[in-house]
Amino acid sequence: MIRCLAIDDEPLALAQLTNYIEKVPFFKLAKACSNAMEALEWLTTESVDLIYVDINMPDISGLDFVKSLRHKPLVIFTTAYAEYAIEGFRMEAFDYLLKPIGFSDFLRSANRAAQLMALTEAKNNPDTESGKSADDQEDYLFVKADYKMLRIDINKILYVESQSEYIRIYLDNDKPIMTLLSMKALEERLPADRYMRVHRSYLVNSSKISAVANNRIIIGKETYIPIGNQYKERFNLFVDQHFLGKP
Repeated sequence: MIRCLAIDDEPLALAQLTNYIEKVPFFKLAKACSNAMEALEWLTTESVDLIYVDINMPDISGLDFVKSLRHKPLVIFTTAYAEYAIEGFRMEAFDYLLKPIGFSDFLRSANRAAQLMALTEAKNNPDTESGKSADDQEDYLFVKADYKMLRIDINKILYVESQSEYIRIYLDNDKPIMTLLSMKALEERLPADRYMRVHRSYLVNSSKISAVANNRIIIGKETYIPIGNQYKERFNLFVDQHFLGKP
């Protein structure tokens, strides 16, 4: 579980943050503070993995709060003022959420944070107690669909189709899942050696490709996915690397 600290001087904004954190299954709300001083005092005896902090607060701003930390976890700034974004990223903030914060934006950021922490843990602890690598134990993700947080085994993903602001995830031996998420966010979460973008609107699991014909990828027996011009060179390189015999 990822331990989170939420800091905001606005009661409604703090309530929304805590509510969002509690909705994410791999998050745990460790503390909610209405000001930076309270948070600093609490951090003298406690630790967290991720801090959500408002920038524009009285007495001590979110920027000054982060500068004062001796040990910095991941930091995600929240604010209603876009002009603070540059300064926030100069401080190596992991992300920046602009108020009013929608849950879809919050979840995208949360998934990216979880991915980064998993990669960091894998580098620091290449072997787990079970003898498997951390990557072996992270072959899943959560998405929001049908008013629930659904767990998806990424090995079962056949392909993904982008549909405006939504994506539809097609699974092996299961019904497709539609969720409010960008293709880019999912692409960043999936292992690049197995999942590739082949079209502006399509991402495929390379291990599920059954054939390639007429500039189209065939998955199974009846699913045809076009190969976009800007992705053709990379895909052809993938095919060449796995090709036996002469063309």
